Amino acid sequence: MASTASPRRVYRVFAAALTVLASASVLSACGSSETTTTADGKTVLRYQGQTGQVTPFELADDLGYFSKISLKWEGDTTSGPANIQAAATNQVEFGSAFNGAVVKLISGGAKVTSVLSSYGADEKSFSGYYVQENSPITSARDLIGKKVAVNTLGAHHEFITREWLHQQGLSEAEIKQVQLLVVPPANTEDALRKGQVEVGTLGSVFRETALERGGIRPLYTDKAIFGEFDYGTYVFRDDFIAKNSDAVQDFVQGTARATRWLQVTPRDEVVARFKTIIEKRGRNENTELLKYWRSSGLPVPGAVIAEKELQIWIDWLVRNGELKEGQLKVTDLFTNKFNPYANGTYQPTSGPTGEAIAK
Repeated sequence: MASTASPRRVYRVFAAALTVLASASVLSACGSSETTTTADGKTVLRYQGQTGQVTPFELADDLGYFSKISLKWEGDTTSGPANIQAAATNQVEFGSAFNGAVVKLISGGAKVTSVLSSYGADEKSFSGYYVQENSPITSARDLIGKKVAVNTLGAHHEFITREWLHQQGLSEAEIKQVQLLVVPPANTEDALRKGQVEVGTLGSVFRETALERGGIRPLYTDKAIFGEFDYGTYVFRDDFIAKNSDAVQDFVQGTARATRWLQVTPRDEVVARFKTIIEKRGRNENTELLKYWRSSGLPVPGAVIAEKELQIWIDWLVRNGELKEGQLKVTDLFTNKFNPYANGTYQPTSGPTGEAIAK
């Protein structure tokens, strides 16, 4: 999927947000810790989770899809860039972030590889950019001089916002006048309703609960701009992949199958399973929000990575002069070799155990 957005206007904040991340990860590549194994010989994979949510790999663990790895929770992540920084600096074995952040990290010298798509937008789950129902804002031009709340800079929500402004015909000078403010997702709805920002970015449970309360309307959505699309990936350090290929393969096959399970299983069954998982892990989390779960958000069966999902960011860096043409090849940034829905183990549209799925 081609992008026509100017690379410079996104890159300014994007680069600033990730410069430290890239530098830290390059330094961390000089050393690595010993891999930990369990008493029965399974490789321990440290990870960061998400409060009140069940990730596909946590679901895979509960479904019994892993045979060679054991997951170890190291706390919850604050953002995608922070999560892949933790992976690049050997605080955890893998992390997930917006593909633009992943490409920037790798272009800065970090030795990591994407192995599986981690999130996206489908018909039921996507990010919306909302205004108050009685707001006079109806167009991109109305946002000049106004504030837009995003969860972090240099990632998905900033990219979508700037892309929409560009597609709506604003000049680079005009886009600079639209203020992007970092507001935690849990506080975004309140900031929007109090008039502290004119536009609030809402996704997942935050979008569902806000819509339930009413009084807001979408100005634009990521799904309207790009359609159903995989936006992020899981990354592992290259040295870890080289030394623990079997563990990475087990992680990918199990997580891909769990993603497929989410894609083909009735919603009520998914929510019930999530509730059980959250209660069993004992982290004092609120399971009431699970009723707002709609779908996996990943439109591609088994979370197989497509070149276009990363190529868009290589193109931006080339046009910005940060990379020479051909210096960074998209096929060097990711691999689908461990994914059973891409390597011939299962048919691409089969179920979580390779079974045929009725159309």
